[in-house]
Amino acid sequence: MTADLRPSPGFPRVRLRRLRRTDGLRRLCDQPMPGPTRFVWPAFVLAGDGRREPIPSMPGQFRAGSDVLLRDLEPLAVAGVGGVLLFGLPDDAARDAEGSAAWAEDGVVPRAVARIRRAFPDLLVFTDVCLCAYTRHGHCGPLAADGTVDNDAAIERLGRVAAAHAAAGAHVVAPSAMMDGQVAAIRAALDAARLPDTAIMSYSTKFASSLYGPFRDAARSAPQSGDRRGYQCSPADPRLALRESALDEAEGADILMVKPGLFYLDILARLRDRTDLPLAVYNVSGEYAMLVAAADRGWGDLRGMARESVLALRRAGADILISYWANRYDELLRD
Repeated sequence: MTADLRPSPGFPRVRLRRLRRTDGLRRLCDQPMPGPTRFVWPAFVLAGDGRREPIPSMPGQFRAGSDVLLRDLEPLAVAGVGGVLLFGLPDDAARDAEGSAAWAEDGVVPRAVARIRRAFPDLLVFTDVCLCAYTRHGHCGPLAADGTVDNDAAIERLGRVAAAHAAAGAHVVAPSAMMDGQVAAIRAALDAARLPDTAIMSYSTKFASSLYGPFRDAARSAPQSGDRRGYQCSPADPRLALRESALDEAEGADILMVKPGLFYLDILARLRDRTDLPLAVYNVSGEYAMLVAAADRGWGDLRGMARESVLALRRAGADILISYWANRYDELLRD
């Protein structure tokens, strides 16, 4: 009887620890930590100069006037961080039912964009395109008579906002309102303004998540009544959530996004398999705050947790990481 000389499929011939035995072997086989060029830092811009306000629910983050923001962007530019995503925070007196301050040519965001482009010509500038921080009621568009957001009125105004940001020099506009048809309306508005080269990064699959609390504290953008479940994706309906991104791609989005990230890695991975567009993920405020709070209580190492969370997002398929870790890249993520 001939002996079976085929290699054994398992232990003791196969010892997977061989490739984990030393730092050098692990480095040889591991996927690398995403470099700083993959990161975009979300920044909250206040009206007026000389202002800086810490955000208690997001230690290490702050609201700042655009002049102060320039000082804080300098180390990010030196570190090689890919870009900044601007959220404008107007004074309360500027808010109205329409959100009209959002598309003012001399508004909070256009002014900040122009300053950043002059100071850091190589830094990519993204702008959030929404109305929630500019309306008195805190919703993402003007309200209809029944109190719901008027979708078609909203997308016309979002087009105006995007055009104002692009005219100021934004490289990428990022609609986050989750209105049907918003990408097509913004592309039409940009083309009409002769700004066809401005890219659109759509918040294409954005969930009605419980993880936005610290952001709403930072942006002072919580709705005064009701909620946003009527226009943001349900966490329990993944198929409809994926259709949102497919429609935005068909309307002309240049980059798609999943938001939040860590609770939706399955959606991120499924979307990666369905599109060849660059794919962003928003590592949201609640995800950031949870890890910071755990580390503050001695329940985990912040550097280790931050790095592991970023690797999870990258493994699931993200090309672009919109993350509050970005302004702490050298401290927490650089090898």
